[in-house]
Amino acid sequence: MSRLSVVRCTIMSAVVLFAACSEPPRKEIDRAQQAIETARSAGAERYAPDTFAAATAALLQSNQAVEQRDYRLALSLAVDASERAQEAARAAADNKAKARTDTETALNTANALMMQLQARVKVAEQARVPARELTPARVTLKDAEGILQKARALLAAEDYATAKAAVAGLDGQIRSEIKVVEAATTLRTVHRPARKR
Repeated sequence: MSRLSVVRCTIMSAVVLFAACSEPPRKEIDRAQQAIETARSAGAERYAPDTFAAATAALLQSNQAVEQRDYRLALSLAVDASERAQEAARAAADNKAKARTDTETALNTANALMMQLQARVKVAEQARVPARELTPARVTLKDAEGILQKARALLAAEDYATAKAAVAGLDGQIRSEIKVVEAATTLRTVHRPARKR
């Protein structure tokens, strides 16, 4: 390439760069705004709040740079906002999937323990454990059923954090009642007098 060609390329690049920075970067700002809306609809405000906040802050700064006629800075910030918004959308999808899995696991664990407690209560009834000793277990079962029903509705509505919070500690309560019922059943069967033949 001749020296004249190099000079022409340099001048053309400078002209293009100057032209790009002499007008507000509307296309890039609109693209960033669209990326932010996509991230918002993907749940980024809830599941990737820091990255989403950085994207919206970059877009706001880009618009402020346009007002100050610093179009080069506005362009850079708009591109940054768009990239951060796309990153927030990806993170939101990942975090949302993890939240769903964690919530389903918590609900399934509580449900399995509830079924165990129901089975232990039946065994205790057959062993003739007094009803008053089984009352706390029955109350726990009734409460757990209501909590699980509410948590399932929240899960269906994709409110994973609230659904998981609803069942937090429930497994511990049920395990505690299982131990109490098992102890009462064991006590009844060990002290049961042998039948005369």
